Amino acid sequence: MRIPNISCKIEMFCSVNPSEDPKKIKKAISNIFTNSNIKTEIFSISAQSKDLKSLEKIYETVHTKQSQKIYRRNLEKNLENDTTWFYLNKQAAFVEKIAICEEANESPLGPIKVILTSSYIDRIIDWIVSRDDEI
Repeated sequence: MRIPNISCKIEMFCSVNPSEDPKKIKKAISNIFTNSNIKTEIFSISAQSKDLKSLEKIYETVHTKQSQKIYRRNLEKNLENDTTWFYLNKQAAFVEKIAICEEANESPLGPIKVILTSSYIDRIIDWIVSRDDEI
């Protein structure tokens, strides 16, 4: 995996339901987003990174599961100016699996929302969903 040298702000947000253990949600986020600063609040957990390497596990899943089309569709559908986003299943993240959700309600306890912001957002989308030899 080649990581392009592109400036990007990566944010992750996740609500914490009253029935959930915040430590488990924090673990779910840290399982899939390496190199990120995680902040715990009463009803939510967020994480931030400026390093595309923190998307490494998502990148690997996109390419090993042949799910490039699903990710591209979601990233392009949610694209506005220099920002795009997608949802990941919170329960899957807890067991170190990455599963994209097309809608928030596909994750019963609520999804993890991943927001990408960059003045080169098109290049970042291409990197996430293209094979190394296509870039």
